[in-house]
Amino acid sequence: MNKLKLEYVWLDGNPTQSLRSKVKTLKWMDNTQVKAENLPTWNFDGSSTLQAMGNYSECNLKPVRVYQWNAYHYFVLCEVMNPDGTPHPTNQRAKLDPIAKEKKEEDYWWGFEQEFFLTKGDKIAGFPENGFPKAQGPYYCGVGAGQVVGRRLSEAHLNRCLDMGIDLTGTNAEVAIGQWEYQCFSEDTMKACDDLWMSRYVLYRLGEDYGYGIDLSPKPVKGDWNGSGCHTNFSNNEIRTSNDNHKTLNLMNTFKENHQKHIAVYGEANDQRLTGDHETQHINSFSWAVGDRGSSIRVPVSTRENGYNGYFEDRRPASNCDPYRVAKVIIESTEEATKNYYSKA
Repeated sequence: MNKLKLEYVWLDGNPTQSLRSKVKTLKWMDNTQVKAENLPTWNFDGSSTLQAMGNYSECNLKPVRVYQWNAYHYFVLCEVMNPDGTPHPTNQRAKLDPIAKEKKEEDYWWGFEQEFFLTKGDKIAGFPENGFPKAQGPYYCGVGAGQVVGRRLSEAHLNRCLDMGIDLTGTNAEVAIGQWEYQCFSEDTMKACDDLWMSRYVLYRLGEDYGYGIDLSPKPVKGDWNGSGCHTNFSNNEIRTSNDNHKTLNLMNTFKENHQKHIAVYGEANDQRLTGDHETQHINSFSWAVGDRGSSIRVPVSTRENGYNGYFEDRRPASNCDPYRVAKVIIESTEEATKNYYSKA
């Protein structure tokens, strides 16, 4: 083949943004040259994605990161730009990027735990045609027909993401049947968020091949069933190497003060998941504790045993959250806490 296929991927203008894509072909170039800065800006009809009016509908796609799908096919993650070259109002990545650069020396690490449900038609995969399956209990990390559905898709997704340079550190069947989780990690803020969005795109694409839909909503099944979150594990150099119980208490107090600011960007319909049941704290309350999966922020036992050096898990973000917005507010609260701590020292 003397052509490259470039699949441009971007986020639309919905309140909970969806992924969109279209394919451009280019004359073949060596794969070492297939970099974001070498790829052309493209455009699309923003009136069809809630990002422009019909009488002036052109929006631009600026390549920012490239992932190799196969020998001649690449996925190109793009920022949406206005025709004058400024970031579009829906472009949350452009709002995080300067903060990530400013705090680069703080060396933030991220681990996103992405939960989701598989669907078949208008049903959750594994649910009977009428009614519900037996209550949750046997499905978490389960094995065998009737306990798990969709394992081949989960494994294909893990393998493909690893091949593409997306560091998935694991995957498992979750508490409800048809529910899965994978963990997406990076030691770089922008790559962590880019990788999570692209890993979602890969999941949707593979779902087409395996006959599954992907549901990222926080509470697909009402009643006594777990919802889906995107628990966000975070740390910076100080949290990993020079933290203590006093700094931790100061950090948690700052997160408590900023609770509503966080909740506002942690995902649409998150109130349906954060009820205080099913391993959640209520959306209107903030709590933190060691080893407690019913708290807003969990301090891993290993972190406490290491003198509070390690990482923290923010359990509030919903499965449909925008990682750019999540990372931004976590960095802002963490930096605020650090500033307050040292100003009082």
